[in-house]
Parts: sequence; C-alpha cells; structure tokens
Amino acid sequence: MSDTVSDELQVRVDQDLCTGDGLCVQYAPEVFEFDVDGLAYVKDGDGDLKLEPGARVGVPAGLTLHVIDAAKECPGECIHVTRVSDGAPVAGPDADAA
Repeated sequence: MSDTVSDELQVRVDQDLCTGDGLCVQYAPEVFEFDVDGLAYVKDGDGDLKLEPGARVGVPAGLTLHVIDAAKECPGECIHVTRVSDGAPVAGPDADAA
C-alpha cells in the first residue's frame, strides 16, 4: 500500500456485529477485506488481514474520509474509528452515542 498510515486514527471491526454487507470493503478496500467466514476484517499497511479479535490498524492518511464514511454507513454498526492520542471515538457506534 502506498498511502502513509496516519498516527492519528485507528480502526477495528467487531466481527460479532458484522453483517457481511460489504459497504466497508467498497468504501476502503485497502483497509477492509472479507475472510472466508464472510465477515469483514481490517488490514495493516502491508495488506495482511488481522484476524485476532479487537485488532486495530492505523488509518491511511488518504483514506480517512472513506473509513469514517464506512463506519457511519455500516448497517451492523461494527466499525470503530478512534483517535490514537486519547482513544476518543471519531466514528462508529461509540461516536454516535457520545
């Protein structure tokens, strides 16, 4: 991946809530990908799928808006975007509740 990873935001997917709808993969295929279980997972800067529960990856600087839109539009409300500096929710269900 050529995009520089931002030190400002991280993203994770809660597979327990994932509906497999695929909007996230459409919005940011560089960050999200389906595994064989039909659920979305995050990918690191090398494109490696992170299968461990709660895995977080940095958001590539050029994809920030795409990742935030994916979190806002996700029907399963399973994408969590947080600010690294203080852990504050930026987008996703935790941000909606704040």
